[in-house]
Order: sequence, then structure tokens, then C-alpha cells
Amino acid sequence: MTVPRAEVLDSAYAQERAVMVSRHLRARGIEDPLLLAAMGAVPREAFVPEHLQEFSYEDSALPIEAGQTISQPYIVARMIELAEIKPGDKVLEVGAGSGYAAAVMTRMANKVFAIERHEELAKLARARLKRLGHANVEIIIADGTKGLPEEAPFQAIIVSAGGPHVPEALKQQLAIGGRLIIPVGEFGCQTLMRVRRTGEDGFMVEDFGAVAFVPLIGEQGWAEPQRERIKEALVDAEPTGFAAGLLLPAKRALTIHDRLSRLMAKTAEPFGDLHELCNLVERFSDAKVVLLGEATHGTAEFYQARARITEMLVDRHGFNIVAVEADWPDAAVYDAYVRGLPRPVLPQATFTRFPTWMWRNGQVAEFLDRLKEINATIGDPDRKAAFYGLDIYSLGASIEAVLHYLDKVDPEAARIARQRYGCLVPWRAEPARYGRMALSRGYAVCEKPVADALTDLLRKRLVYLAKDGEAFFDAEQNARIVTGAEQYYRAIYYGDAASWNLRDQHMFDTLSRLLAERGPDAKAVVWAHNSHIGNAAFTEMGQVRGEHNIGQLARQRFGEDAVLIGFGTDRGTVAAASDWDGDMEIKRVRPARDDSYEGRSRDTGIAAFLLETGPGQREFVRAELAEPLLERAIGVIYRPETELLSHYFQAELSRQFDAWIWFAETQAVAARPVHAHGPDETYPFGL
Repeated sequence: MTVPRAEVLDSAYAQERAVMVSRHLRARGIEDPLLLAAMGAVPREAFVPEHLQEFSYEDSALPIEAGQTISQPYIVARMIELAEIKPGDKVLEVGAGSGYAAAVMTRMANKVFAIERHEELAKLARARLKRLGHANVEIIIADGTKGLPEEAPFQAIIVSAGGPHVPEALKQQLAIGGRLIIPVGEFGCQTLMRVRRTGEDGFMVEDFGAVAFVPLIGEQGWAEPQRERIKEALVDAEPTGFAAGLLLPAKRALTIHDRLSRLMAKTAEPFGDLHELCNLVERFSDAKVVLLGEATHGTAEFYQARARITEMLVDRHGFNIVAVEADWPDAAVYDAYVRGLPRPVLPQATFTRFPTWMWRNGQVAEFLDRLKEINATIGDPDRKAAFYGLDIYSLGASIEAVLHYLDKVDPEAARIARQRYGCLVPWRAEPARYGRMALSRGYAVCEKPVADALTDLLRKRLVYLAKDGEAFFDAEQNARIVTGAEQYYRAIYYGDAASWNLRDQHMFDTLSRLLAERGPDAKAVVWAHNSHIGNAAFTEMGQVRGEHNIGQLARQRFGEDAVLIGFGTDRGTVAAASDWDGDMEIKRVRPARDDSYEGRSRDTGIAAFLLETGPGQREFVRAELAEPLLERAIGVIYRPETELLSHYFQAELSRQFDAWIWFAETQAVAARPVHAHGPDETYPFGL
């Protein structure tokens, strides 16, 4: 076994590599210490195209040169572990591809031979392996289905492509006791097989579940034209098992999709308009908290449906909190509008930070008008529905809001707060730069000052409450946002779940404080993305990445008194950007994958429906809908060219949500312009 001389262990991706090993491999049952060490050492980013390097340590297959793919890290590890590679072994790989798997195996075996039929890939793999110092590997350009008889026998053979059957040549080149790992079957229904040679003529075959690989082309594989048939699917090559690492048995994988669509069609409750949808959702009106999701941040139908459901809950059932995935100071302006209160002085203009279209769109404007009309019919101020922001991003605006409040009620405290917040002033326009600075210096420069500012405010709580309780609550929340934002912008550079968890914990804590502030009879509607609303414990987010979210925390706190409702769509248009802080575009949404809950919903043939998935549903239906499948999440960024890598995660629908609202085809929100200079003359949206 040769240890490479030049591997980049201290690269910018080292932390992400360590997280991959911990969460995508060890946590999912990969146990071989030699394998885990090897995958923690080999830089996967060196084996993928530069424009996809940001996805290097996602557990996804990635497209590479010559129309091929580099397999997801888990499946690479799974195949190598099944091959039981030991120091001193001689290993043959068929389908060298990028060279990544070969690089991993060089750190475990004595010698690795890797065959690649594409000359372009072979040359690139050789160059990468040489640059990284892997000396105990040879890349051969040949037909891999024939093996390498001149170097046989091999203790392990790994085939990184799917063939119609196990090539006899490869079986005969196994040493006695040797292991051959190969996907077998047509694309879309391949089975991962292990063939163990037990004697001169004896072989034992084991089935390790359904996978999806590029085709094995060669004399004992598929003919060349087979490649064209599956060309469009190569980018999305992916195993079909759940994120916990338990692959589906192959025969079961073939029938699950059609069975689910038929069951959903029988169980779903279609609706023709939003009035009918509200009548269906009204069954959940006894809950204390109703959480309404969305599959994108830019779909008109999701906003319209949430708006009508919310209006019904406020008007008929006394819900008095609308809490949304938005900045607190900006939402306070909308709140003043719907409750008929004086407009806050700050911020001067609302929702001017990217992504403006989330809360500055025609659907939200119409909702605010209708909510204002409903509130006008409610005499008791405590029963009027208020509009609040839950998010943590408003660092600069929240600092301004705290100082503005203290200037009015306690000028000396305002002077001290300005000093404490002073360390954050250089970073207010680009707070992420503070996180980079804190990381490079090795300590949190502003952590204590901003915490002290919050402590000072809370210490005088009773004095300030006596002057104006609601104004103090607003200032306290803004001070908490500054404290949380300081922590958040440091956490985003640690490359794991810390920043996500901090943000969702902040949003849930804000919701909890709102419920307490509005009294024992308070009831809340929450608007946020499905990824925040659904119970993360039953998704890849929680089971693989160690993330929690508002929905999970609400379930833990409120039990069945919290109702989690997800939304989905198959196709249409969406308002989104291509990059963070980029311009809004109207993008075409690709039809959903067949192996996703969206694909199963589409195949019901029903244009719009509600599907109850929680305790009110029959148990056998819930059990079927707990089948782990992919689910699509489009945020403020949408990259259809890498949709599987960027926008799908795995989930168990009936454990994630209590209900699923489906629109087969949807359209983008009607975004409103941002005023280029100064505040809006009236608010919101110049209404």
C-alpha cells in the first residue's frame, strides 16, 4: 500500500470531507476503518469538473467528461466495503471513470489496475492520480468486460457500470475467495450483486439491492447503441435506496412507484378551487399551530393557497398570529398595515434585500389587503391577526431598530448599545464577511458585545415594559436577532449543520415567544419552505445531515396540536435566481423525477388535491406513504441543469407531513419592483 505524497489534506474542502465521512458514510453503516480513512484522505473535488466542485461532498452522483458519472460517495464506499479489500490485495476496477474510486483503493490495497474504455477519461484519470502521488495504480484503455487476464488472479474486482449479466471473463479472473461487485440489469432496474468465488468452479451470488449506473459497454456487456438510449438519464444516475443507506430489494423497487400512485389516487381528495381547498383544510382548525409549507419560494399557487387557508383560520377560528420566513423589521411594516397601526419609522423601504420577490409580490399584496379587511371586523385588538417575520438575516436593520427604540426610551442605554454594536458596523452591508473574519482570526470578535447589549436590554425589562410593552417586545426581538445573526454568520463557515440548526432554532424560538406574548389563547399560522415545515427527523436532512427544523421542534413541543402541511408541484414556471444575490428570473420547472413523491403525485392524474398523511389517515395508507422517496426543494436559487444534485432530498412523506397539497402545474409569482431611491411613499408596495 502506497500513501500518496501530494494529497491536499489541508484544502478548502477538508472540513466538508470530514463531514462526508461522518454523516454520509459512518452514520449510514460503513464500518471498515481502512476505507473510512481512505475516503477521508482522497480529495473528491480533484476528480470532478471545476464548475461542480461545490457539490463534491454532497452524497450525489456527478456528471463528468465523456457523458459518464462519478458515483455518489456512499455507493463508492458501499461497493468497496462489499469487496472486502485488505492490505496486500491486488484489485481490478472496470470503469475507472474519473479515477476517484481507484484513488481510494490505492490507500487500501497493494496494487490497483483500472480499465477505462474512454481514452479521454483514462488520460484525465492518469494525470489526476499522478498529480496526487498515487504510484500503485495503472490505468489501462481497453474493454473492461474482458478483464485483465495477464494480471489475474485478483482478490477483488469492482465494476463501476451496469451490465446485462456478470461477465464470465471477470468471474474466471477472481482468486479463490475473491469478490466481484457488479450492478446487473437494464438501466433503471439494476441490482448490485456480489459474486464470491468458493472454488475452481464454485461461485456464491448475493443481491444487495437496486442501484442505477451507466451501462457497461463491451464484448461481454451492452452493445454501443445502448448508451444512446439512456444518455439523458446519466446526469441523474443515483441509487434508489433511502438516505440511511439501506437499499431497496431490487424486485420491490420495480413495483413501488406504480403502487404508490394508485394508492394516492384512491386516497387523495381533489379540489377545484381554493374555496374547496379551505373546506378540506378546515379539519385542522383545532390545532394551536398550523404550519404551511411550499416547494419553491416563487410559486403563485403556493402563496394563494396559503393566503386563503390563513384567512379562513383567522376569520372563522381565531388564529391571531401569521409568522413567516421573513425578516422581522420588514414584516413589522406589513403588520402595521394589516392591524391599522402607525407605520414604523424603520425600515424606510421593505424587503429590498435579496430575494425581494418572496414578500414583495402581487399574491402577498392581495393577501395583506384581505387580512386588513378581516381585522377591521374584529373589535378586540388581541384577536386581530398580526404579521411577523421569523428569520435571522436582518442584522443591519435590527441594529438600527434597537438603537432607534433606546434613543426614545433611554438615551444613555442607546449610547452604550452603539458602542457594543460598533464592532459589527463594518460588516452590516455584508455580514457573511464577519463570519470569514472571525474564522480567520480564530475567535468571535463581536460575540460578547452583542450578548451584553441584549443582557442590558433584558435587565431593564420591567422599566421599558411600563412605557410601551409592544415596542419593548419588538426591540427585544431585534436584539435577539442581532445576537443570533452574529452566531449564524460565524456558523456558516463550519461546513456542517450548525448554521441551519441555529437559524431554525431561532425561528422556532421566535414563534414560541410570539405565542407567549399574544396570550394563552393564541393560535399561529406559519409560512415557510417545506424544508423548514416538514419534520426533518424523517428526511435526509435529519437522518444523514444532522439538521433539525421548525416542524420537528413544533412536533416535539406541541405534539398533534401542531399540523405540518407540505406542498408540491410537477411542472410550470417559478421565480428564482441562478446564484445568490442574482437577478430574479422566470424559470421553467422540469417535470419531477419518477422516483420522487412529486412524480408519484403527478401520475395520479389529478390536477389538484389534498392528501391527508397524518394521524387522521388510515394506518395502512400511512405505512405505504412512509416509503422513502425523493422530494424536490426549490429555494430562491433554481438550477435545473443540476436539479438532482441541487434540489432533491429523500423523505418519508407520511412522517414528514400531516397533509400534502398538490398542484400539478403552477406559475411564478407576480413580483413587484423595488423603489430605487428612498422609502415607499405608502406601504406595502405603494398601495
